[in-house]
Amino acid sequence: MRAVWLTDIHLNFLSPVQLDRFYTLVRQQDADCVLISGDIAEAPRLAWFLRQLHDRIQCPIYFVLGNHDYYSASFGEVHDLISDLVHENTRLEWLSSGGIHYLTPGIGLIGHDGWADGRYGDYDASPVMLNDYVAIRDLAGLSKMERLQKLHAKGDDVAAYFREWLPKALQSYEHVILITHVPPYEIACWNNNQPADPYWLPHFACKAVGETLSRIMEQHPQQQLTVLCGHTHSQVRVQILPNLEVIVGGAIYGKPQIQQVFNWL
Repeated sequence: MRAVWLTDIHLNFLSPVQLDRFYTLVRQQDADCVLISGDIAEAPRLAWFLRQLHDRIQCPIYFVLGNHDYYSASFGEVHDLISDLVHENTRLEWLSSGGIHYLTPGIGLIGHDGWADGRYGDYDASPVMLNDYVAIRDLAGLSKMERLQKLHAKGDDVAAYFREWLPKALQSYEHVILITHVPPYEIACWNNNQPADPYWLPHFACKAVGETLSRIMEQHPQQQLTVLCGHTHSQVRVQILPNLEVIVGGAIYGKPQIQQVFNWL
């Protein structure tokens, strides 16, 4: 199994020539599948870019969505759009829709979009105002405390998802690959290639998911979990537990790259 991992590719920043070069680069890896950990484009053209990936890459594409993928829309609108899209394009697999995917006899795949839950760092004192909070309809117009309640709820929903699906995956596989967009640990959260400060942390990581993953993997010491994520655009690799590793991909707008090519037996 040869898998190419991409994250924060922001295809809407590319010219047609750049898009063609990027698709060619990915296709040249001769992959059995492609893994994408979010921020593919923005909502108005998200389906168009996913169809391009489906048609040009010519292998299964397992993906989650990032915060940018919801810009200029609501969560519900994008969910409906993607649900219809994956039904029509058989090589597209939206991991947030549920299920455990086979990669090799010993390796399974699960995932969810994920969201920063405001619990790391100092949300109350943070002056950070992400574009998310004006560009995503569900978050626009909220007070700071209303927004925090929404972030808590989003993080809790993702944690509940992994409480359901990760133990099931560990019943069948020695090694689970988990794809999400937002880093689940403070230590894995960097900004501009240095550890994120308390003002950025609330918007960059999900404590509820981190606590959930640690608790589950402590109960399964003989099995391995690898988390692939993005969001911060800063490359980090952290060993949280002996059997739990988090890899965060780096990114530059307008210059999408292949994060890693995995060769799994």
